[in-house]
Amino acid sequence: MGRNLHLTSSIEKISLVRKFAVTFFLMSILPCAVVFYLVQHYLDNTVVDEYILLILLSLMALGTVGGFYIMRRSIVKIHQITSQATQILSKNIPSLGRRIESDESEVTQLVKTFNEVTKNLETNIKRLESSKQTMQYVLSKLALGISSAHTIDTFLELIVEITARALDAQSGVLLLLDGEKNELYVKAVSGFEGNPQEIRLKMGEEAPGWAAKNKKALLIPRSREKETSEKGLFVPPLLYAPMLYQDRLVGVLGVSGKLSGGNFAEDELLIITNLASQTAIAVENERLHLDAERTYIETVSALAMAVEARDPYSRGHSDRVSQYSVKIAQKLGLQPELIQDIKTAGELHDVGKIGITDDILKKPGPLSEEEWQIMRKHPVIGEGIIKPVRSLSRLCAIIRHHHEWVDGTGYPDRLKGDQIPLGAKILAVADSLDAMISDRPYRKALNIELAKVDLMRYIDIRYEGRLVEALLSVI
Repeated sequence: MGRNLHLTSSIEKISLVRKFAVTFFLMSILPCAVVFYLVQHYLDNTVVDEYILLILLSLMALGTVGGFYIMRRSIVKIHQITSQATQILSKNIPSLGRRIESDESEVTQLVKTFNEVTKNLETNIKRLESSKQTMQYVLSKLALGISSAHTIDTFLELIVEITARALDAQSGVLLLLDGEKNELYVKAVSGFEGNPQEIRLKMGEEAPGWAAKNKKALLIPRSREKETSEKGLFVPPLLYAPMLYQDRLVGVLGVSGKLSGGNFAEDELLIITNLASQTAIAVENERLHLDAERTYIETVSALAMAVEARDPYSRGHSDRVSQYSVKIAQKLGLQPELIQDIKTAGELHDVGKIGITDDILKKPGPLSEEEWQIMRKHPVIGEGIIKPVRSLSRLCAIIRHHHEWVDGTGYPDRLKGDQIPLGAKILAVADSLDAMISDRPYRKALNIELAKVDLMRYIDIRYEGRLVEALLSVI
């Protein structure tokens, strides 16, 4: 192919050289020959043959006219090509579809080359438009989906689904790196009917493993020798790109199969590479956020233990309240997620007492009204402590309102009835029971029977009746 192009180019060059030589001869050599003929006869003192001179002058005139015609025609043709090229490459991009027409051999190669350039420009512009539309689709879908993605898992599932749709792929998958085992495991998948949880790949294994090991994007076209209708996460055609954060591998994002047939293109490889990079940042940010939350939760738990350590009479109180609350919630048949929230809230419900001074917290006698005003702030202080933690934010209302009473005489907001969260009502019953049957600096613990009577006495005043009955049935 290259040899043929070289031969064609050589022929075209010879054609141009010949035309230039003919023109040069007609417009330069012939006049010089006439002058030479006249000078020669002048020096020899011979008579110039008028007939021969006439012929030479005629040839010179014809040569001049012919050379001028040939040069003018070539220049006009080149001017026409330049004008067409200027129009085609002007601001009017749709005019790229036009082609330059020419039947002159000396400019054929130029015309072919230019037409090929415009054809490639058309193809590239179409690809750019397609890539632009794809990215607009991805961004618009992400903008709509991010607001509803409450967890990183939901966000990653959204990324995979949108990537597969945008690239017209049969399936998509996102694998994360298990650093301890140095393996990839499936975190999110779209368009795959098997069980992705069973898939684990070693570094270098299959297309995702190769992309992960080499930290390079990978495009594998469909095999032309063996067309297949087989589908799967690792069946060509496919695209896989490593998810890198500061050159550290986080995972791999990929798609496989082309719904419209054919193969993936280089511009689609660029799209998935960019998506993989942005997704890696999101995953890493979530990891850092979880690390910070975990540290904060450990700090909050330490504060809760510190509260009990300050007051030996309340030691173990939070754990017991949590246990009683869980038993009530289970008796009521609440959802597991809510039961877990109630359990955690029970363990942390008095964390706000870290802000109460020892002279009030450990006072051996009854508190004064002024001291009670300070003590009643501990639910609000507790809410403020756990509020910055996203995973504990659901507990804020339970902790803030665990001293509210159903008749509206509780604190801090004097809520009543259904205004009080169910979890807070449960904690109120459990907290009161444990306080009754525990020793206090100013009184001895009540026995369980007296405590039950006291709870029953405050049904529909402080406590909801069904919650008291549920607690009494499980202790």
